[in-house]
Amino acid sequence: MKAYSVILLLAGLHALPLSAQSEETLVQKGKAVYLSWCSPCHAGGPNHPGTAALETKYEGKIPAVLEERTGLTPEFVRFYVRNGISIMPFFRKVEISDADLDAIGAYLSRP
Repeated sequence: MKAYSVILLLAGLHALPLSAQSEETLVQKGKAVYLSWCSPCHAGGPNHPGTAALETKYEGKIPAVLEERTGLTPEFVRFYVRNGISIMPFFRKVEISDADLDAIGAYLSRP
């Protein structure tokens, strides 16, 4: 009976929402993954083709640098990373894992 109680307790703990500390850890991981995979094309300044493409597309109405945007959702980020668009290629799970993609989404959608 004790083993059953422990299993229920562990299952209940697994269902709890992320704590602020683990959310911050996810965001920090997302920043590291973003800097590695995304910023070569999406950082500010010259010679970043993703930023240049977004500057042309949005004509200054929306920030072209992804880190400056508000309103990005993890789902939005996931869609474009997995499917690509225009000059942006899609990225496979062997390149950017689902866990890393979740972290990027958390980083780019932070308040």
